Amino acid sequence: MRLSFYSYFLILMMLSCNNPQPRKPILRKSSSTMQESVQYNKSLIAIQENIFKELMKTDSLNNYIASDYGFWYSFNLKTENTYFPKTEDEVLYSYEIFDVNNQLIYSENEIGIQSYIVDKEEIVEGLREGLKLMNVGDNATFLFPSHKVFGYLGDQNKIRVNQPLIYKVQLIKINKKNESN
Repeated sequence: MRLSFYSYFLILMMLSCNNPQPRKPILRKSSSTMQESVQYNKSLIAIQENIFKELMKTDSLNNYIASDYGFWYSFNLKTENTYFPKTEDEVLYSYEIFDVNNQLIYSENEIGIQSYIVDKEEIVEGLREGLKLMNVGDNATFLFPSHKVFGYLGDQNKIRVNQPLIYKVQLIKINKKNESN
């Protein structure tokens, strides 16, 4: 009896020592969903670019410049200063936000004067890049596609989802990080 018990136990141990079989991954075809998302975003950007192109045509008083960052801007007041904000400089600025129909969304009084340490703090991408194009005393109008400002979330208050915006910005002061800049 003991021999059969030990042989049964030995056989059981040998069978249970198999290596675990890895599971094969579940193959999901998400490339079509990704393609749809890419196409949607491309069409959204194209629509917003066309809106801004029409707006620039009707605003013949200003000369808009296409930035390398994917937005347009125009100087309402351009000073002779030649120092542009650099990384770690602190800039003081004020701004207003308008929709593409030039309806005020947020006024300068609502927002107040803002302080920003260049490339070290988080602000919307368009404004972050736009401030780097300005000198002290400059007043500029920026035309930002939705993906450069609040994107697919909006601000969950007055700015809607995927809403292109017009920012009117005044750069008040630049506190240089190093005087050698």
